[in-house]
Amino acid sequence: MAAETSYLFLLLLLLTPVLLLLLVLTLIVRPKSIKIPIKNRHVFITGGSSGIGLALAHQAASQGAQVSILARNQEKLEQARNSILLSTGIEVSIFSVDVRDFQAVKQAIDEAGPIDVLICNQGVFMAQELDKESLENVKFMLDINLLGCFHLIKAVLPGMKKNRKDRGPGSIALMSSQAGQVGIYGYTAYAASKFGLRGLGEALQQELISENIHVSIICPPDTDTPGLVEENKGRPEVTKIIASSSGAMSADEVAQKALNGIKSGTFIVPCNFEGLLLCLVTAGLSPQRSPLMAFVEVVTVGVLRVAALFFQWDWYGSIAKWSAQKKGT
Repeated sequence: MAAETSYLFLLLLLLTPVLLLLLVLTLIVRPKSIKIPIKNRHVFITGGSSGIGLALAHQAASQGAQVSILARNQEKLEQARNSILLSTGIEVSIFSVDVRDFQAVKQAIDEAGPIDVLICNQGVFMAQELDKESLENVKFMLDINLLGCFHLIKAVLPGMKKNRKDRGPGSIALMSSQAGQVGIYGYTAYAASKFGLRGLGEALQQELISENIHVSIICPPDTDTPGLVEENKGRPEVTKIIASSSGAMSADEVAQKALNGIKSGTFIVPCNFEGLLLCLVTAGLSPQRSPLMAFVEVVTVGVLRVAALFFQWDWYGSIAKWSAQKKGT
């Protein structure tokens, strides 16, 4: 009996700091948890004619959402509309617009009507060392991946804020990348555009929380899309070596993870286990709605920092080896 009492006392002694930490985190995590419905809501998706955007449109429509998709290519948009209609029976609205043109973006969003969920999914990617990359390509990526999100958000906010209390919670989701969490050789311009979304999202969430509008940043790995095939053709050899450590996901898998994250109001949405580890090691000052996830962040940060340093050791080793081979040829 005395032994059982001692074991119970020891267990309580070990659990007490854990429970106290969970209690403190429950009290301080902000914003609080939220559920954002998709059914019977207007979901506006950019880059919606192919890849992840098209997969998002299919899944949102199948869940009963009113869906609008925006992209540049009219023919691809019409094909996307037809495929969604065939698979879900839902008619979606399409808008052929370049997100770099604010007036055209505003006109499309005004025509689409009040939006409940905006998913800024448009993106372009060209991997190249900065000294070989043209400034035109750098500006192209920054304008579409980052500035395009500013255009979309500026255009959507007046209508999204209107009667928000009666319409329920809204959402703005930004499609970032694991390259928006860690810089990779050859991704200077692309990573800069995706890292920028993190700062945009953190500040925007503070500005919009009182409006019941919630921000999510989605961070997929390489995704098996037509764009990835073209991207791989121009990737530097070192980039291919480093990127090979992370497997590609299907567009449908990413879309499902993204929509689940949006519906739960999650700020940083990982799409696989490696992405979850990146979220933990780069949590920083980002908002966290889940006390349990906040607890995991707190207790794993030290160990994961060591793991991150091992990854950097491996990557810099690959770079040194490749550079030596290149100079020796």
